[in-house]
Amino acid sequence: MSDAATLRLPWAVSAEPVGSPDAAALLRDYYTEVADRYFVLHEDRRATVAEIEEGLAEYPSAELAPPGGVLLVARHGEDVAGCAGVRLLDARTAELKQMFLRAAWRGRGGAGALLRAAETAAARLGAERMRLDTRRDLVEAVALYRRHGFEEIEPYHDDPYAEIFFEKRLTGGH
Repeated sequence: MSDAATLRLPWAVSAEPVGSPDAAALLRDYYTEVADRYFVLHEDRRATVAEIEEGLAEYPSAELAPPGGVLLVARHGEDVAGCAGVRLLDARTAELKQMFLRAAWRGRGGAGALLRAAETAAARLGAERMRLDTRRDLVEAVALYRRHGFEEIEPYHDDPYAEIFFEKRLTGGH
């Protein structure tokens, strides 16, 4: 398939069990990328396999399952491209977790499709607002959230890796 034809393929985003092979691979890729970026920035090295395993254990994804959460997987054509998790913090507040798009699929509209699907999922869970945290060195993520109407807020938890916090009011039109 030509590059032009590949770009025209639609994005499909659907809920998937956290333990599915595709979801597990995406979550591992997510943790590998954020850990590598952190360690390159702060220690001039990549993350070790043990550090990836520790991260996967420290930030379990079990809360991204019904009834209080969901893991969304994005596909572009037949290719598994990214994921985003949503979990309820309380009856009216959802949190976006593990938002990730594989590098080969960035710049093709997948992040926006995932984010819109996450907002819809949060609204279906009854949330009126969505919160998230990220790091300042994840500049693409920060730009994406701002571009999609998220506004910076005061910290709502004390995770040592969270440096910037965002919130967006959800509307019924999602």
